[in-house]
Amino acid sequence: MSYLVLARKYRPRIFDEVIDQDHVTRTLANAISSDRVAHAILFSGPRGTGKTTVARILAKAMNCENGPTAVPCNNCRSCREITSGNAVDVFEIDGASNNSVDQVRELRGNVRYMPAHSLYKIYIIDEVHMLSIPAFNALLKTLEEPPDHVLFLFATTEPHKIPVTILSRCQRHDFKRIGLEPIVEHMQSLIAKEGFSISRESLAIIAREAGGSMRDALSLLDQIMACSEETVSDDQVQGLLGVVDRKVFYDISAALFNGDAAELLEILDGIYDRGHDMKRLYAELVEHFRNLMVAKMGANISHLMDLPGHEIEHMREQVSAISAAYLNQMFDLLFKEEATIKFSAQPKIALEMIFFRMLQVKPVLPIDELIDKLDHLRTEISQGTGDSVDTDRIKGPERPLRNEARSYQSDSLQQATGTHSRDASRGHGFSATPPVTDKDSDIDIEEAWEKIQQIISDKNPSLAATLTRCKLKQPAPDRLEIEVTGNGFNLNLIRRDRNLDIIKKVCRDVFARELEIVITAGKATGNDNRKKKIEANRLKTEALSHSLVADAIEIFDGKVVDVKIIKEDDS
Repeated sequence: MSYLVLARKYRPRIFDEVIDQDHVTRTLANAISSDRVAHAILFSGPRGTGKTTVARILAKAMNCENGPTAVPCNNCRSCREITSGNAVDVFEIDGASNNSVDQVRELRGNVRYMPAHSLYKIYIIDEVHMLSIPAFNALLKTLEEPPDHVLFLFATTEPHKIPVTILSRCQRHDFKRIGLEPIVEHMQSLIAKEGFSISRESLAIIAREAGGSMRDALSLLDQIMACSEETVSDDQVQGLLGVVDRKVFYDISAALFNGDAAELLEILDGIYDRGHDMKRLYAELVEHFRNLMVAKMGANISHLMDLPGHEIEHMREQVSAISAAYLNQMFDLLFKEEATIKFSAQPKIALEMIFFRMLQVKPVLPIDELIDKLDHLRTEISQGTGDSVDTDRIKGPERPLRNEARSYQSDSLQQATGTHSRDASRGHGFSATPPVTDKDSDIDIEEAWEKIQQIISDKNPSLAATLTRCKLKQPAPDRLEIEVTGNGFNLNLIRRDRNLDIIKKVCRDVFARELEIVITAGKATGNDNRKKKIEANRLKTEALSHSLVADAIEIFDGKVVDVKIIKEDDS
């Protein structure tokens, strides 16, 4: 067979011809120029990115009659033999078919012999990770201390499968996936040499299908060129490769943003009739929405999308009026349903159902903007300027309001401090001064107890937590009784000198006089506890079934973590 495929016909012969792997070729060229070439080198990276090609160029550079040189001549006997693959001093070994320990022992026995006519005897082992563990072990000593005339060049797509004892003896160079534009540029130069005509858009499709592999791209280009003598249309390229026209994805996203279900079904039905794989279509659709998200981020993100410039601009135009939060909702739904398509027996119907669910997604306000609006509304209401606020839209479950105008009185309190007013605008807690007093009422013990607990919670949270399970009584004007419910641990904790001193001090500050503090043990009956538990469960169930709670969970896609019951005083 006289025909030579493009990948072999235009295989790079020097380091400068290697596409998009400058970080590797530049390092090797400098190492050769400075005589610092390692005796064992590992090339790792995706398939078709130039690992074996670079190994051959390095072998030519080391054995060239003008070398070692960073630019082999490709004309001397050694260079020609390596290019044709029949060099007697360069051994290309397939690790998958020569992976036994016996074959490695044979190699180890041959390395001690001098090369036939070259400077170095070079072993290029492709897919080296396929060697067995005993074979690797047999290679260890020779790899660490080979003869001066031997070089080992390894290539692999799976370096993690190579034992660390081998990796530590090699100088490693990692190859990267080749970008879309370098592949397109290289193919364009090749078809010009071949006298062929293919549009740049079609070349971009081929490069995208190659997935960063130059060899895959040239193999697909060979297939495309075989269908015509001089020119291939875009439709022919898409039909030969079985890919969906990129315009379809923009039509799908536009229909989703416009809420046009009929258009979506029509587009999907046309793709299905042309015989395209629905699962592959879905994977490309997920990637398309990911790119839309990236395009929404800003201007300097072109390197994050493996797409030509005109497509990136088209994406920016399409999402200019779409919020990032809404895009994130759509992309999140698509990504989560990937398994549904993958394992579905009817992927077309499954994809239609996903489209229907995406059409039901409504654009939401960003949480920061929503919080700002709520804060603004609360400020207007509290300042009394919210006359134009539609109060029907912000109604919540009705609850009795605490009477903030309660008054308190004590003869001794009046004598010590006089009359003070409570800051009613706080809506919770106590002011720094004693509460308002009135000659016809007594001190509200429950309010005073709340204030005592609040002050203690700032200084001693553990003590305050224990006091929440206690009750305060005032059997006499100068005597307070704290009834401790629960186990003996709570009682002992409160009776400690340090904690008791804190309680006395806070009570003296609140009541503005010295009081006798008595700690007593109280017991709650089993029936009372059971009734309280039943009532608490009833209140929790009532709260969970409330319509506002259900709406909040649905809007924010949340879940209820806990329900806390707040005790309210009687009006």
